[in-house]
Amino acid sequence: MATYRYRAKNLASQTVTGTFEAPDVNTLRKHLREQDQFLISSREVDVQKTVYKMKDMELSDFSREIYSMQDAGITVIRALGIMRERNIKPKVKTVYENLYRSVQQGVTLSRAMEQTKGSFPMLIINMFRAGEESGQMAETALKMAVYYEKEYRLHTKIRNAMVYPVILLVVTIAVVMLIFTVILPQFFELFNGITLPVITQIMINISGFLTVNWIWVLIVMAGIFFGVRALLQVPSIRVKFDRFKLHLPKVGKLMGIVYTARFARTLSSLYSSGLSMIRAMDIGSRIVGNEYITSQFPEAENRVRTGGTLSDALNIIDGFDGKLISTVFIGEESGNLDSMLISISDSYDYESEMAIQRLVTFIEPIMIIFMAFIIGSVMLSVMMPIMTLYQNIGG
Repeated sequence: MATYRYRAKNLASQTVTGTFEAPDVNTLRKHLREQDQFLISSREVDVQKTVYKMKDMELSDFSREIYSMQDAGITVIRALGIMRERNIKPKVKTVYENLYRSVQQGVTLSRAMEQTKGSFPMLIINMFRAGEESGQMAETALKMAVYYEKEYRLHTKIRNAMVYPVILLVVTIAVVMLIFTVILPQFFELFNGITLPVITQIMINISGFLTVNWIWVLIVMAGIFFGVRALLQVPSIRVKFDRFKLHLPKVGKLMGIVYTARFARTLSSLYSSGLSMIRAMDIGSRIVGNEYITSQFPEAENRVRTGGTLSDALNIIDGFDGKLISTVFIGEESGNLDSMLISISDSYDYESEMAIQRLVTFIEPIMIIFMAFIIGSVMLSVMMPIMTLYQNIGG
């Protein structure tokens, strides 16, 4: 099957554009005729390059719109028709139009979302499918609206928290480059003919190298940055790196809380909507955001599949906060696993926010100490020869 982007005319002579999967152009033309549309032009496209991946807040808005209209008794196809006519971002509008056309052809909303080939994550697709099967589409859509709103807030807090350390790092690099290439060379001219301390000689060598090769230093730093990013795309290296992050002193525990919060919230939403525990674990493991944790889930799922409890299965996962396992165990023993999962997910939402704040509080002093060390070393390398010069003059 190929994916075609086409332009067509309808009976009102209006131009219609869209994409459609078909084995050949003749099948596409026949499909359009059944819709009272006539093909003008078409071209085969690479789906992976044209797919627009919906962002968290866009997913939340989409789910809330579906909830509002379903709750008001409006059918899905009518709701999509209204949503696509609103003043929204063109790429999102295209996604809505594709959903509308697919639902027009008789497929369910969850199947239409799946056919977008990546615009919607599997979590929301499976949740909507469960809602369709149980007849609780409105309730499910509301859960997803709240879920992705929380995800958006969490991601925003993480991004905002990292702004200051990143700015501080950039400023530190810029200040160091300025000191070594512009300021220090002017001082070093005063030191000709005297014996220099080791630290001053080191600074002179560094300054001379950076003054001549500063452009290459920046190129190498950029190469290292993009090289590391490329290496982290290799699955085996990514797993090892994510494991390393989880075992860092202080930082690893805080990051583990963030991962646990994300998994607990997802598992709670999926399981309470009627999905099997194994299916809920599988989907939840894929959105944790840590490949090392995800790689441990096949064994955990196998334990549940062979009759083990969820608490025993989660107990083998290295990286999750211990309170999750204890709470799940209590829920299983009391027969209130649903309510306990909801309770623990709400609790971890707050704890993850606190963990992010503590993580930033931990990073900032490290950056400041690093910058102070560089500036202090530079000042020491300049002051020591100056003191020697004053002593010589006094003598």
